[in-house]
Amino acid sequence: MHKLLLAGYIGCGNLGDDAIAVGFMNAAHEGDYDLMMLSGNPDLTYNQYKVHSIPRRDGGAVDKAIDACDVLVFPGGSIFQDVTSVGSVAYYSKLVKKAKSKGKKVVLLGQGVGPLNTFFGKRLAASAFRAADVVTVRDPSSLSAIKALGVHRPVKVTADCAFLMAKPNNTGDTGSFQVGNMRTVGISARPHGGKGEVVALFGELCQLLYKANFLPVLIEMDKNEDGPLIQEISNSQGGKIPDVRKLNNPIQVQERISRMEAVIAMRLHAGILAATVGVPPMMVSYDPKVDAFARQLGIGNAVQFKGATAKRIFEDFTRFMKDRDRNVAIIEKKRDEMSAAALENIVVLRELLR
Repeated sequence: MHKLLLAGYIGCGNLGDDAIAVGFMNAAHEGDYDLMMLSGNPDLTYNQYKVHSIPRRDGGAVDKAIDACDVLVFPGGSIFQDVTSVGSVAYYSKLVKKAKSKGKKVVLLGQGVGPLNTFFGKRLAASAFRAADVVTVRDPSSLSAIKALGVHRPVKVTADCAFLMAKPNNTGDTGSFQVGNMRTVGISARPHGGKGEVVALFGELCQLLYKANFLPVLIEMDKNEDGPLIQEISNSQGGKIPDVRKLNNPIQVQERISRMEAVIAMRLHAGILAATVGVPPMMVSYDPKVDAFARQLGIGNAVQFKGATAKRIFEDFTRFMKDRDRNVAIIEKKRDEMSAAALENIVVLRELLR
């Protein structure tokens, strides 16, 4: 039985990164694999997913985990980027180098690459992509980013492993967002730009939605960043905006979103999880990865955060909802296509381990 060690931003409070791991594990469990993972919260990760987890910042424990595995697997995410700092790409490149020095196979799957703006960020990412045994990316833009690094090797375009998450059954009492005849719209915002910019934009947007007989529900995808932001947005409107917070795994997010009419999302994986349950997401882009996803879905380009106003987003959303039935049909088809593309990540892994 092959021993796989999963690495990424798993267990660090971001449900998008956890969704990638869950999707991968759903598909990988069908094979003959023994799974371990590096996690920011090993106890919580084990409780949620029943997979042996190692603290990702404990160097000694990480070394032992790499020694014990056959393959170091990065199941996806935007981990090779240096927008916030070069620290992310440095950490993951070091893991790749360490695993290869110990004679282990390294597999980079469904990667969302970039932006990479610094000399060291580009250099470290390029070394990781050259050293890996297999590389796949989740969209054509990420493939272009790898080529721009001067890395010339076979790289397959697949899809994000979160598309391998099963559609939830919605059994049991998960609560209802419905208030009278109002239609529920999920709102996934994230910190970006100047202080208070997102708060003002989404606070006013929620007000406009409410006046138009929509019920906005704020969705927390990252407990460290989104929770405080949601509270500020709600406070800006008198503290009366419903929210979905403190969920422990992405399956619970799927369940909540599945009972909504649509989602307006800055967070990439809020959009992806909406698509997995057939709910159309209108994306608001702060990053090229969001634009790339919107293009893949084919239900309209992302609204650009830069220069956006609440009125503009609301007007775009009104048009978006007029085409809801068409968008739902497209999403259903795209979900199947993206799931099949994401499954190619598992196929290339199996081919490597034959």
